[in-house]
Order: sequence, then structure tokens, then C-alpha cells
Amino acid sequence: MRDALASMTKLTAGVALTVVLFSCNKEQPKTASTPATTVSDTKGEAIVFVNQDSLLTNYEYFKSIKAAFEAKSRKAQVDLNAKGTAFQREAAAYQQAAPTLSAEQRASTEERLARKQQELAAYNQNASNALANDEAKENEKLYNKVADFLKQHAKNKGYKLVLTYSKANPTVLFGDESLDVTKEVVSGLNEEYKKSNK
Repeated sequence: MRDALASMTKLTAGVALTVVLFSCNKEQPKTASTPATTVSDTKGEAIVFVNQDSLLTNYEYFKSIKAAFEAKSRKAQVDLNAKGTAFQREAAAYQQAAPTLSAEQRASTEERLARKQQELAAYNQNASNALANDEAKENEKLYNKVADFLKQHAKNKGYKLVLTYSKANPTVLFGDESLDVTKEVVSGLNEEYKKSNK
């Protein structure tokens, strides 16, 4: 369970912004009346980057799905702990009573306990799989939201390339601060998220 929670943060960070977008802008044909201008002349830099760490820290949608996932994970862990504790109590009671039981009673109880142990292991596996499936679905939704937003944002701003930066996975080793569009992207994503919740 803890591995699933840790992987939510890691995977989401990795999935959320492994986005390298080429702008959909088409260059306008040169005419005598319209002088040719580059995108960066009119709308800013052609290549920009988004700080993935800051984006995830400040994106309200990510905060809400992370909180929901952590709550599900905690609930599953509490359920598993309760079932595990009950099983341990039952096994301890059997250990104490074993000397007074007949061979047939011991065999029957051991068989029942073995079955319960298997059920407990299956429950743990199923809960972990359910969390992993939920995580994968949420990661896909998160990725799509960010990618769709960035595609439109890049088109509107005239960006030809949007890179991602993260300390954990530094694909950009250096970027001038003037190329960092994280704040405007977070602001736009949060605005979109607020509208979708109304």
C-alpha cells in the first residue's frame, strides 16, 4: 500500500508533464503588405519550459486527486491492519489451545487458519491492484488535462516547444528564468479546474 502511495507521487510527477509539444502555429505566407515576423518577435520566446515540481505543488486538480488517493490508501491500510490483527489473535488463540485439542480439531483449525491467511493475502493483493488501477486512471486524466491545456496555451502564446523540468528528472539542465512559464500554466490550469467544478 505504501509503495502504491509513493508511486502515485512519482508516477504522477513523471506522467504529468513528460510533455514536449510542437506548436500548431502555421507560418503566415509572406506578402508584400505583410512583413514576415518570427513567433518570438510577436509573442515571446519560441521555446519555454514548465517546472513540473511547482506545477504539481500548485495545481488544484492534482492536489484533490492526490488527497483522494491518499484517503483511499489509508482506508485500505486500516482495513488490512484490522483483518491482520483479527487473524493474529485467532492464530494466537489456537496456539494456546492446541495442546488441549484433538488431532482432528488441530488439523481442522490449521486448515481454516491457512485458508484465512490465503484470503488475507488475496485481499491485500486485490486492494493493491485496485489502488494501482485507480492511480493509472487518474494519471491518464491528469496527463490529458495538462497536455490538452499546454497544446492550446502554446498555440495561443506562439511557443514552438514546451519542455518540462524537474529536479528528480532534469531533462533541462539550465533554463533562463524568462523562459519559465510555470506560473502562467498553473494559473490557467487552476482557472480551467475551477470552471469545471462549477
